[in-house]
Amino acid sequence: MSPDPRKPTGPPERDPTASYNVYRSRPRARPIEPPQPAGKQPRVKRPRRAKRKWTIGRIVKTILLALVGWVVLSVVIFFFSAQFVQDQVDRKAKAALNSGGPPIVSASNILILGSDLRSKGTKEPGAATSGPSRSDSIQLMRVGGGHGSKLSIPRDTVVDIPGYGLNKVNAAYAFGGAALSIRTLRSYLGIEINHVIIVNFDKFPDLINSMGGIDFTGGCVISKINGGFANGGYTLRLKKGTTHIDGDQALALARTRKNECKASDNDLTRVVNQQKIINAMRSRLHSPFGFLRWPLIAWSAPQAISSDMGAAGLSGLAATVAVSGSGSPAVLKPDGAVTLPDGGAGLTVSPAYRERQVQRFLDR
Repeated sequence: MSPDPRKPTGPPERDPTASYNVYRSRPRARPIEPPQPAGKQPRVKRPRRAKRKWTIGRIVKTILLALVGWVVLSVVIFFFSAQFVQDQVDRKAKAALNSGGPPIVSASNILILGSDLRSKGTKEPGAATSGPSRSDSIQLMRVGGGHGSKLSIPRDTVVDIPGYGLNKVNAAYAFGGAALSIRTLRSYLGIEINHVIIVNFDKFPDLINSMGGIDFTGGCVISKINGGFANGGYTLRLKKGTTHIDGDQALALARTRKNECKASDNDLTRVVNQQKIINAMRSRLHSPFGFLRWPLIAWSAPQAISSDMGAAGLSGLAATVAVSGSGSPAVLKPDGAVTLPDGGAGLTVSPAYRERQVQRFLDR
């Protein structure tokens, strides 16, 4: 029987008088976790990372990074000490210098002076502790542009000091400081002087000690500096051969003129000893033990000198000497003597010999 088309099709109608119950599904029960102590969070397990093995390549890389870091640290310390702690020479000395390029790329002539000014408290008769002092050591160094040479001038060498006439070369420093020393040596040797370094003997021992001392090789030495221990000075005793010396011993050796162990020693012997000290310092700086002390050396070195150069100039000079060296030392040896107008005695150098030594200094 077919449905009646007049009746609507679809679900049957709900009886409004009937009651219905609605049922809802309950949430699933969660597992009860044990209570955690107050202040502690549940540990979260993370996947373990595989440990990297120490291969030869990794060890070499770590060592290289450490070495580079050590060098960079030393350079930064040197820059700071040279720029902010180092003393500068006066304006007159800077004005007396000849202009020149950076030492690392061009040849530069550098005058190194050390005064005989004694430390306060000395009891040495006639020793100056303030005011004008004579230059105890005089050395020229030529570096840069493929050059590397040194020339020492004995302090008793007689020269013509501008404005003062004939006198010992070390008197120029007492008369007019570094500026007059520069003018005097430029005229006497006939060369340009581009930079000047004045060694501070009061702080020189600190530099040697920052290196852990140096090894000096030479003959027997017994000398009394500033009157010796008995007069508040220093007494130096060294055996023949190689001796490890500290800063005070190195300073005393650099000042020694009269050697009770060898009466024939004189100012020329002292010049040779000074050059040996410089070479020993350079050897110590390049040794493995010296490398470990580079930051200490970098801090002390600029404070042991006064110069016309700042951090950049001194760094360039140090890099040049480290790469090319400063050459074998030479001494302008006197070949005669003369009596000065004040009655004192001085040493003379023949013009021909002086020209040959200067030319060798410039060519090396």
